[in-house]
Amino acid sequence: MNIRELKDVAEITAGDGVLLRELWNPNTQSEFTARYSLAVARLSPGKSSKPHRLTTHEVYLILSGVGVMHIEDESAEVNPGSAVEIPAGSRQWLENTGSASLTFICIVDPGWRSEDEDVL
Repeated sequence: MNIRELKDVAEITAGDGVLLRELWNPNTQSEFTARYSLAVARLSPGKSSKPHRLTTHEVYLILSGVGVMHIEDESAEVNPGSAVEIPAGSRQWLENTGSASLTFICIVDPGWRSEDEDVL
């Protein structure tokens, strides 16, 4: 059985500026054999991620907080429970428009690699 505790994973600042705890990634953890990577990300109030593109497919699931998701020329409000599909190659960024942290799950398929991300 393979279990990880979020509290035991170091929080880093990702290339797009979000605070990130990567739980699973098949590219860095040989014991994890799925194709996708799974992380929990956080944006402080008033902050935005940097516009970026991934060559891979991504999904966000908003856990807490409120914000606006931008994908290419579209923008939409997101709230707890919002799931956002981000097609590969799409210009994207997320802004926290609330007064509390915006926390969300990131699933990247295939698993995230730095060479697959272009921060604009």
